Amino acid sequence: MTMRTLNDEVEVLRRIPLFASIEPSKLKLIAYAADRVELDDGEFLFRQGDAGDSAFILVSGVADIVSETEGAQVVVAQLRNHALVGEMSVFCDVPRSATVRANGKLIALKIGKDYFLELIKEFPELAGRIIRELAFRLAKTTADLAASERAVRK
Repeated sequence: MTMRTLNDEVEVLRRIPLFASIEPSKLKLIAYAADRVELDDGEFLFRQGDAGDSAFILVSGVADIVSETEGAQVVVAQLRNHALVGEMSVFCDVPRSATVRANGKLIALKIGKDYFLELIKEFPELAGRIIRELAFRLAKTTADLAASERAVRK
């Protein structure tokens, strides 16, 4: 594993659209507060039902979003570089609604709940981008459910 510096993490954050408008000095604070998480294929970022104590930004790799019901696991989505994951349980103070599992090598930045909520207060444009992303995900999920219902009725 190569040694990463704070400046390396700031560069990673600068390339993430969610943080594009945040000044470099603030990005340095975010990078300092975030923990780098590296997972191998099949390892879990978090499990459905876990407490929502942090949000994650995917730096590189692919994450499977897995719904677990009655012992069955179904991959309902995949997220890639620069995606935000885990934010819903942080905002709503509810357990994780799905499992996130590495599909190959996955690197993410973990931002603790309290700091994440402070970021939202300090940078309203960040909140706007997150809300837009959540609305997009909801619209896609709704469309996917409608398509599934149509397929079942045929």
